[in-house]
Amino acid sequence: MATGELRESGSLPAIASLNASYSTSMSIPSPYIFVPPSERKAISDVRRTFCLFVTFDLLFITMLWIIELNYSNSSIWDSLDKEVVHYQFETSFFDIVLLALFRFLCLQMGYAAFKLRHWWMIAVTTLVTSAFLVGKVVMSDNAFGYVLPITSFVLAWLETWFLDFKVLTQEADDERAYLAAVNAACERAPMIYPRAVSEGQFYSPPESLAGEDWTEESLDEEGLGRRAVTAQEKEFVRQGREAMSVVEQILSQEENWKFEKNNDMGDSVYTLEIPFHGKTFILKAFMQCSAELVYQEVILQPEKMVHWNKTVTACQILQRVDDNTLISWDVSAGAAGGVVSARDFINVRRIERKKECYLSAGMATEHDAKPPTVMYLLLRGENGPGGFVVLKSSSNPSVCTFIWVLNTDLKGRLPRYLIHQSLAATMFEFMSHLRQRITDIRASGRSHHHHHLHP
Repeated sequence: MATGELRESGSLPAIASLNASYSTSMSIPSPYIFVPPSERKAISDVRRTFCLFVTFDLLFITMLWIIELNYSNSSIWDSLDKEVVHYQFETSFFDIVLLALFRFLCLQMGYAAFKLRHWWMIAVTTLVTSAFLVGKVVMSDNAFGYVLPITSFVLAWLETWFLDFKVLTQEADDERAYLAAVNAACERAPMIYPRAVSEGQFYSPPESLAGEDWTEESLDEEGLGRRAVTAQEKEFVRQGREAMSVVEQILSQEENWKFEKNNDMGDSVYTLEIPFHGKTFILKAFMQCSAELVYQEVILQPEKMVHWNKTVTACQILQRVDDNTLISWDVSAGAAGGVVSARDFINVRRIERKKECYLSAGMATEHDAKPPTVMYLLLRGENGPGGFVVLKSSSNPSVCTFIWVLNTDLKGRLPRYLIHQSLAATMFEFMSHLRQRITDIRASGRSHHHHHLHP
């Protein structure tokens, strides 16, 4: 089945190209993929085996220490008094048991409680263990002195090997398979969550004139629209407005944008340092199509983007808060040849139509309906204020300027320069997919028109 192809492909960007064939060849019904969290394992089998081995490590070292106590000439209580109460570094082995306890607590906290997906915790425990045991062996003058240190040393390194070569690699493979399955499920089941938009239904927010904000009350009186009601919904609206104001400030400071790089199509990437949010990337592109077309494809139908935008593997609308505000769950494809793995994001988005432009601004938020099973499989990124802007041309309605403002924290352990390089590359890649999409729409539109002329 397709899972085999997926694992052999090796790098995450390959998932996007596989999705088309994967969704047709996969016959898993969507309820199987989106089961409630309570019915799905919160921790993978291979990780559970690792945690079991860590427990075995502690119990085995403790048992060896008790055997060592029994081997001494005096009674076990005298030996305990000598090893624990009157502890001496050179002769007592109680410290090796404490070392095993230290490993147990650190590793269970890190890999069971916090479900870390990184090797730093085991690196710390193995380094401390190795250094301590070397010192212990050098200083020890106990006849039984080689069994406990050697056993402890071997177990610590076995744990390191098991985590690095089994747990983390297996979970990475599972993540790749899961992502493709998520995308297949998204294509088949567009209404997994309440208030998800149905096929072909577009929400076009009310037009807000410059300097004037539409009133929710006036819309409500006419029986139109949806208003934020609960405190939680009003907070989402506030976050959306905040993101929108930051995006508008960035647009007004174009003279301060720092040029980074451009491509053959004339698209340019700039950066701007934003207070509290750090480096923001800005893509500016000139497009040979109407602003309305880009607005329809990029801003109004984010969940449809997965069909043509290969930089995204999944998008779901979790909630429509009001006519201008929605909450989305987005999964980015891997980047930089698989070095940057996939991330998922929960974003609040605010959409506004104005006389001279269309705006969609958003930032990270938290939502109760965050898709199940995802928390431990994907590293969650966090977006600062950013979004899409489509500027209409005053002289020519068949061209427009497209701007993408991106401020993101991908989390994880990646060096900053690598992330910055991959972000610019991803932005250019998105533009190539968008241009291809516009070309396809025009081609299908022309053929449709031609079909009507010649029935």
